[in-house]
Amino acid sequence: MLKKYSVIFALLSTSFMAHAVSTSELERIVTAQGQLLTEYQQQITDLEQEVDVLRGQLQETTYKLDQTIERQKSILQQMAADSTTNAASSSANQTNNQATESSTTTGLSDWKPTGNDKNDYNYIVSFILQGKEKKNAIVALQQFVKTYPKSVYQANANYWLGQVNYGLAQKNDASYYFAYVIKNYPQSAKASESMYKLGLILLEQGEKVKAKTIFQQVIAQYPKDAAIVNQAKQQLANLQ
Repeated sequence: MLKKYSVIFALLSTSFMAHAVSTSELERIVTAQGQLLTEYQQQITDLEQEVDVLRGQLQETTYKLDQTIERQKSILQQMAADSTTNAASSSANQTNNQATESSTTTGLSDWKPTGNDKNDYNYIVSFILQGKEKKNAIVALQQFVKTYPKSVYQANANYWLGQVNYGLAQKNDASYYFAYVIKNYPQSAKASESMYKLGLILLEQGEKVKAKTIFQQVIAQYPKDAAIVNQAKQQLANLQ
């Protein structure tokens, strides 16, 4: 009988020890999981804060672009009063005569739209590419965008307005035209470069945070434009 009780006692002791070990292991696992959960929650909180910061920077940049566009609208409105050519009402003879006159013009100072947007665009840009008559080129391009509001060269014309103004250190005007291209022609071939140039202007004005946001947008929105993306990445690397 004593031997029987001894066996039972031994079995109960073994069961108790196994239970104790199992409980201790469970507590350790629960504690470890609790620590992991706390770390994950902290990481999520940090990421949410970073997203909020980027969102705020993007909203501020967008607001500044809209302000710039509104401030500079008077330029185009003024051109409406100065424009003396109505391409839509010009007769075929007048268009041909004006085209002939344009081809013999020696400069942009007395240039007027001919009714042919492609010829007029190429004519104006030819002076820009040669680095000639920059101020006259600005006036001519402004006449162009007013005369041909539906032209396929609208995005390019506004881009060149940004470029020429930038070359003349008129950075506020340059910002307006680059922003105009970004907002109104986001799918054009000049949109990515316009956004990049806008980032450069912000950087030159000491707005490093806003410039960084713009360069990040270039990479995100125009990943297929390898040349511009590489330049944006280089600028971001310099800002680190």
